[in-house]
Amino acid sequence: MGAGAILERDEIERRAAALDWLLLDVDGVMTDGRLVYDGEGERQKAFHVRDGLGLKLAQKAGLKVGILSGRENAALAKRAKELAIDRVILDRSDKGHAFAEFLEEVGTAPERVAYIGDDLADLAVILRCGLSFAPADAVPEVASRVDWLLELPGGGGAVREMCEVILKARRDWERLVRPFVSGGL
Repeated sequence: MGAGAILERDEIERRAAALDWLLLDVDGVMTDGRLVYDGEGERQKAFHVRDGLGLKLAQKAGLKVGILSGRENAALAKRAKELAIDRVILDRSDKGHAFAEFLEEVGTAPERVAYIGDDLADLAVILRCGLSFAPADAVPEVASRVDWLLELPGGGGAVREMCEVILKARRDWERLVRPFVSGGL
């Protein structure tokens, strides 16, 4: 299966226009999926800087951003704070149940949420959300079920790519990029 949209362009645009939230898995999406341990446990995660800018642009466009992770980590908590993530849900291995709680807590419907995940635990959300994405290196069971299979791998800019797809579909991209290309930040 190659990367790109599974849905027709007009359907992607319709679903993107309805979004209020971007919800992200972490390991294998915001990171490359490797876990780095020292004698005290997991200590490090590497995040792609372009993903952060993509999320900031999505927030400028009025989208809220959340994280849903099966793990808890101090590096992740720090990155989430740096990015002013609107909702952080950690240490939740049952993502389907966590997603239902998230929807109730933030007062939104599944079709108003885009989700990006890469592994089997993410399917419970991928199959319910309004618009689903997976990095290029997602497991086959996920890659074959998302609305858009990205070209970039987890930890390698996949989140940024997802943000660009959504912002372009919503026709927000050019407006958000204009200050960068005109030098008038």
